[in-house]
Amino acid sequence: MSNPSSKDKNQKHTKRRRATKSEASSSTGSDLVYGLHAIQAALELPETRVTEIWVSDERLDSRIDDIIDAAQKHGIRPHKVPREELDEMAPNARHQGGIAKCRPLGNLDETDLFKLLDGLNEAPFLLILDCVQDPHNLGACMRSAEAAGAHAVIAPKDRASALTSTALKVSSGAAERLPFIQVTNLARVLRELQQQGVWIVGTSGDCETTLFEADLKGPLAVVLGAEGRGIRRLTRDNCDQVMYIPMKGGAESLNVSVAAGVCLFEASRQRNL
Repeated sequence: MSNPSSKDKNQKHTKRRRATKSEASSSTGSDLVYGLHAIQAALELPETRVTEIWVSDERLDSRIDDIIDAAQKHGIRPHKVPREELDEMAPNARHQGGIAKCRPLGNLDETDLFKLLDGLNEAPFLLILDCVQDPHNLGACMRSAEAAGAHAVIAPKDRASALTSTALKVSSGAAERLPFIQVTNLARVLRELQQQGVWIVGTSGDCETTLFEADLKGPLAVVLGAEGRGIRRLTRDNCDQVMYIPMKGGAESLNVSVAAGVCLFEASRQRNL
């Protein structure tokens, strides 16, 4: 068998280097954030959690220039690498020519939730997701919640999506700014919120009150359920009211992220009256 060519050796060395870089990101507990909008949002914070950036050497446009400029303000010098290297770092992901390694977002829990509520100077406005498992839906819900003016998104720790790289990308930067709180016992948290005067409104197709009939002003938490299953029975039992979104046509239900947007913006409208 002949000796491998110099090109083959370089390819093997490059693959080992890429694999090492990818393994290092996972083993050190860092987040890989991909997508230019998500990276830009992380860099716009006064104290960014971004520690390293890779951008495609094929992209020569203003969006990449903006990321490089923002990174340099934090003392970060992005690496320009072949697009294939980015593909290996984030396989099956639409990275758009940019990947950032970041310190993980802090894990927020019930204690952080009630500290947040104590510090508000307006009526609380919360989105609660009951076992939403698709990170795309979680990211989209985060984006809608921030746009509607919610103060936090709450979800159970078990049987629910965390803020994965996919969720971070889909949120388009909202996850960097809006608190995402994971709780161990959602039913208990609902009861504690009620004790603090928060009105808990669930969503379900089998009830009599429409979204537009429900009172969504004042301290409020809107609860939406998992894809296809809706809110769990115990969650529903701890709601003060249950409402449904009236629809025309043949569709029986909406995607949870679409339903979140509809409910949150109706609540925002009522709160601003």
